[in-house]
This record gives sequence, C-alpha cells and structure tokens, in this order.
Amino acid sequence: MTVDPHSVRKLLVIKLRAVGDVLLSTIVTKNLRLAFPDAQIDYLTEPPSLDILRRNPFVNNTHLYDPATMSGMGLIRMVRRESYDLVIDLFGNPRTALLTRLSGAKYRVGYRFRWRTYAYNIIAEPRGALVHNTQFNLDAIAAIGVAIQDRDIYFGLSSEDEDYVDRFLPRAEWVGKILVALSTGGGWYTKRWGLDRFAELADRLIESYEAFVVLTWGPGQLSDVERLQSLMRNEAFIPPATTLPQLGALLKRSAIVISNDAGPMHIAAAVGTPIVGIFGPTNPKLQGPYKTPHTIVRNESLGCLGCNLTKCPIGHPCMLELSVDSVLSGVELLLKQTKITA
Repeated sequence: MTVDPHSVRKLLVIKLRAVGDVLLSTIVTKNLRLAFPDAQIDYLTEPPSLDILRRNPFVNNTHLYDPATMSGMGLIRMVRRESYDLVIDLFGNPRTALLTRLSGAKYRVGYRFRWRTYAYNIIAEPRGALVHNTQFNLDAIAAIGVAIQDRDIYFGLSSEDEDYVDRFLPRAEWVGKILVALSTGGGWYTKRWGLDRFAELADRLIESYEAFVVLTWGPGQLSDVERLQSLMRNEAFIPPATTLPQLGALLKRSAIVISNDAGPMHIAAAVGTPIVGIFGPTNPKLQGPYKTPHTIVRNESLGCLGCNLTKCPIGHPCMLELSVDSVLSGVELLLKQTKITA
C-alpha cells in the first residue's frame, strides 16, 4: 500500500533496545523526511539510545519508554495522546506490535512475524536472515511506497563533544602514534572476547606498532577495563566517562577501532573510523560494520558461527578459542588496506 504523504501530519518510528540496532535504524530517517517533508517525525526508543537520536536532523521528537518507570498501559496512553497518522514498528516484538495496533494510527506498518501480523495493515516481508540490518529497516518504509534515496546512518557530533575529547586525551602521548581504541563490551556474554585476550592484544600493539591504546568503556564497564589494564605489561589509556556522542568523538579521533559486535562498533562506523570486528554468534553480513573500511575476525574452524544464541550450550568456543594472533592478523590486514601509518 502506498501512503499519501498529504494525509500524514505526524508519524512515529518505533525502535527499542540496543544502541547499535537503533543507530542502524536511522537509515530510514532522511528517506522519511524526503517522503513526508511537512510531517512531524518522532521516534520511540529506550533511554540508553536517546543520544543516538538527539541530534538527528530529520527527527522532531524522541519519546522514551523506560520499563522500570512506565507500565505498558502508560506507554499506550502516551502514544495514543499524540494522534499519529502513521506508525512504523521496526522492532516487532509482542509489546510493540500491540502498541502499534492500539496507537489509533490510520496506517500501521510492521513485519510479517507470525501472529504479530494482526497489528499491522501494511506488512513488510522480514528479510533479517538475508540482508544487512540497514536494508531490513529500509524494507519497512519501502512497503509504504517511500523511495529509498539515501543509504546513510546518522549520528550527530558537536564541537563540544570533540572539545571534551581534546581536553582529556593527552595529545603529546599519541601524536605520531597509531591511536587504537579497544571496545570490550557486548550485550550478550557470547559476543564478548576475553579480557585476557584483549590485554595480550593491546600489549602486542604497543610493542610491535608503538600504538597508543585507549580502553573505551560505558555504563557498568569501568571495572572491566581496569581489570584489562591490570593484566597488561604496558600502560593503556582509560578515558573518563563519556556520553555516546563524546564516545563517538573519541572513536572518530582513533586510527582504528577493535571491537566486539556492540554499539561502539556501529558508532565507529557512523563516524567513518576503520574497524576490526570480532564476531561469533552474530553474522557480520547481517550485523557488521556499515559503510566503513573493516576486517572481520571469527573462529572459522567452527560450524556454529552466527547461531544468535545468547547462551552457549557447548562452552563458548567461538570466543574462547579465538586467538590473539587471529585478531592481530585482522589488524595487520586493515592497516595494509587503509595504508594507516603512525
């Protein structure tokens, strides 16, 4: 069904949960603005992803759903009060399907996910197992006749974010060196390479390349990077706390980023920094770095890669058996491909 742009005064995009997934969904925002130039375009997400959308030039308002403080009925009332003409559910779980169904919107867009289809009157065929997550998001707006004119993701940085990084990053220590940012987090333990492996990798980068290594961290991760530093032979740099845009400014300043499949990897891609992505249970063809030079490192000896399991029944070999040499080879390949030197 094609939606008449003149009949849409207000529209809502729903995308909850992970920072990286929300960032990848911003590929729809400019296309929606071009298709509905006079409409109010709002987003519904959860608190950790607010900074992903705060400076998006194509989004008017961001509504937050915090399950800790808002009931399901409270969420429904909040959305119904807005009187949206069009709701696009890019998340597609039972809660957001019900929310879309009860939103009061004339046009309700979602994916053909089993019984949840009842919630929508415009249905996109889900291709999440076939195409990159960015294209999966674009499929939803293509279903209403939106022309895909833009294929960028959007992550806003300000000069204040970059100034903040300049104040804490010791320029005298990293100028003339390869600045390497390590990101050790991951929403599932199955996506996280070991801190001991990251420590050995950091030491070898410092000793072989004279790299300046930065150990990035987010909420709840400071103890992890402090543990990583304690395992190292050399000194790495642990930055102060950062917002997501400030983290983006730090990753933009880096020559390369080495990361598990997590939000910082996608932020690095959004700011154009080359990436070494460490993958196991997720598929880099579907969730990998978008539109930036990158190499992917996996334990290719396994047949269970890309399982998407949040708990591993066989002892987590995709990460536990992935060697430092393998990741270092990915770094060397990326440096060669990008011609990065100190």
